[in-house]
Amino acid sequence: MTDAAPKLDHMNDRTREVFRRVVEGYLETGEPVGSRTLTRTLSEKVSAATIRNVMQDLEYLGLLDSPHISAGRVPTQLGLRMFVDGLLEVRELGPGDREALDATLGSNTDDVSGFLDRVGSALSGVTQGASLVLSPKHEAPIRHIEFVSLGPERALVVLVFSDGHVENRVFTPAPGQTPSSMREAANFLNALVEGKTLSEMRREVRAAIAARRQEIDSLAGQLVEEGVAAWADDGQVPERLIVRGRANLLGQDGAGEEELDLIRALFDDLERKRDIAEFLELTETGDGVRIFIGSENKLFSLSGSSLVVSPYMNADRKIIGAVGVIGPTRLNYGRIVPIVDYTAQLVGRLISDRS
Repeated sequence: MTDAAPKLDHMNDRTREVFRRVVEGYLETGEPVGSRTLTRTLSEKVSAATIRNVMQDLEYLGLLDSPHISAGRVPTQLGLRMFVDGLLEVRELGPGDREALDATLGSNTDDVSGFLDRVGSALSGVTQGASLVLSPKHEAPIRHIEFVSLGPERALVVLVFSDGHVENRVFTPAPGQTPSSMREAANFLNALVEGKTLSEMRREVRAAIAARRQEIDSLAGQLVEEGVAAWADDGQVPERLIVRGRANLLGQDGAGEEELDLIRALFDDLERKRDIAEFLELTETGDGVRIFIGSENKLFSLSGSSLVVSPYMNADRKIIGAVGVIGPTRLNYGRIVPIVDYTAQLVGRLISDRS
């Protein structure tokens, strides 16, 4: 919030309570809140006309908006931000939510990929939103690499790590790739790969391509660059974004076709992993849960969605991934925040215990 924005401590008690009741009513029902409704709930007995005057003042400050003439008010994005920062009452994690999240541990916690899939599904289920889980990159040395063509615009890379872990990843190769160029690229990489992690290998591949450009044809060189970029993403960003519960957003009551198109575009972008770097950067300014409302982050500026996100850390207290929930701006933030916080702690503990 900018210094020029209105502040809660500048409001009198009546104005603050009207503002809080409007926002809470909207978050609960998704409907505008009118002055007559507030006269029945305010602690101070005042007339509907007095409440309307207060609401008009809040609208002038940019905190409330009137979607229709003579209708009630709804909070603006600025109003939601002020509410979240100053008036939000975060609840205790409910026992049912805790049990659903704890159940993701299951019996096979050695399978981190399976665990993170279960976490994403559970997080989506308990929040009725869409969940995002950004998994940590696998840092074991690589033993073998193989490319498999899946069509003109899709290819699969199979990564076999020295600890037995196997990952299959789909990426878009450079145009004109052939089975022979893929074999040549795989042979080139396998000659360099032994004992190196993805991050280390990517640096060496860059150097090797520059030094030995004449030893491989241009198509194979493009494939190496495309493939390694898709795996390591500059050697800093984890590679796998798990999206669960997309239907929870697409099935929102009252969502118009234009809103649904924006939500579909958002998830198409996420599933193509264009903004994984930005997603992780949201969490890297500190520990704990962060809330992004509407256009506060470019990931969600078009869809008008909110994101509640928290990083999780390894045993060295290094941020290695994140979990989050996407939903409409009228999310039940007080309930969602402890759920996301607990989920991040759960994932961090399991990964720390394994390491």
